[in-house]
Amino acid sequence: MPREITAFSNPLIKYVRDLRDKRHRRAAKQFLAEGLRILTEARETGRLPRTLFYAAASANHPLVHALSMDVEDAGGDSIQTTPDILSKLSGKDNPQAVVGVFDEFDATLEDLDRNSSGIWLVAERLRDPGNLGTILRTGDAVGAGGLILIGESVDPFSVEAVRASMGALFTIPVVKTEWEPFQAWLRTGPGQLVGLSLDTDTDYRAATYTGPTFLLTGNEAQGMPTEMAEACDVLVKIPMLGKADSLNAAVATAVMAYEVLARQEKATPLA
Repeated sequence: MPREITAFSNPLIKYVRDLRDKRHRRAAKQFLAEGLRILTEARETGRLPRTLFYAAASANHPLVHALSMDVEDAGGDSIQTTPDILSKLSGKDNPQAVVGVFDEFDATLEDLDRNSSGIWLVAERLRDPGNLGTILRTGDAVGAGGLILIGESVDPFSVEAVRASMGALFTIPVVKTEWEPFQAWLRTGPGQLVGLSLDTDTDYRAATYTGPTFLLTGNEAQGMPTEMAEACDVLVKIPMLGKADSLNAAVATAVMAYEVLARQEKATPLA
């Protein structure tokens, strides 16, 4: 049976609230996810929170009830609480109906099957959690095999990144690695590395893409280092017809991903 917590002084409330802090989250190897949609996405992929908090007013919602039962059946804690405590946990004045505490999960390059998808997303030193979340959503939308983060990128388990991913964090693998291991892994099998760059004359609509295609997006402010650009099989740019010289990193990734998807669907018509 679910238990009830209504006191702010409860030690568990402090522990969960502190998961919003990067150092505490990394030490605990747990993270927060908020909202019924996101937690339902996680449940459908087989990932359940260790601890589930939900408002009493939501207790009879069929999805909340099913989620609560599954958490308890898996040995987790299902906790009914107040909107004020949910607000404290989420850091929002208008909190979501549910908040879950999940164990962090890692994937490695060796866990990936490059032939499982024709599109892979690669981001180098991505710093903005909103961009990371949007790129994850794009990856889910185009059926990407996963997102590979190169170098010191933003933590995909931060509250902001998880929120921005709208559940996509649970649907496609995320690998954190460095450039040298990634390059070595990539060249052990098939894979075309396509870099998004301003330093090329090749229009993204004129290039040839051969799967699996790995789309490399550089740092938001600095772009990709010269050594990475030189290692790409092809560099492409998205033409800018206005005064701006480049698109937001997440938007550029989405434009490229859908171009590659369209080419692949054209090469293999839908049944």
